[in-house]
Amino acid sequence: MKNVSKKNWILYILTFLVVFIGDQLTKIFVSSSMKLGQSQTIIDNFFYYTYSHNQGAAWGILSGHISLFVVFSLGAAIFMFYYFNKTTKAQRLTRYGIVLTFAGLVGNLTDRLYLGYVRDFIDFIILGYDFPIFNIADMAVVIGVGLIILEIVFEDYIDGKKKVRN
Repeated sequence: MKNVSKKNWILYILTFLVVFIGDQLTKIFVSSSMKLGQSQTIIDNFFYYTYSHNQGAAWGILSGHISLFVVFSLGAAIFMFYYFNKTTKAQRLTRYGIVLTFAGLVGNLTDRLYLGYVRDFIDFIILGYDFPIFNIADMAVVIGVGLIILEIVFEDYIDGKKKVRN
């Protein structure tokens, strides 16, 4: 963490807090204002708030294996700290990707530890397919991983151009 400025640390911490607190507040709002299974139409045939509990991963995979998810989450968190520490100043997308992924991990882990399940509520139907219901933490993980992949691809593209020039 030697090559991270104080300003950047503040931005990373703020990003983490906005995602984590936003995730928890939206889950609290939905779980306190809707009954389990209740759905509210936002955009008919496309976007709904549907309150559900997920005891597994995406699509309910490995449902009921909370200890496995806790161990996996702790291992992933350790890996993220290690990988973040190995990044350079220039790897901004990767660093923000790790911060977003970590915030999402902590958001869903908090639910699993305190409730035994994850509260989901964002529900889309895309081209007739009822996509799995998800939450802000899930979005942060997907966006975070996407940023990391984008930077890897971008780095390879830049490195390839440099090799062609030399």
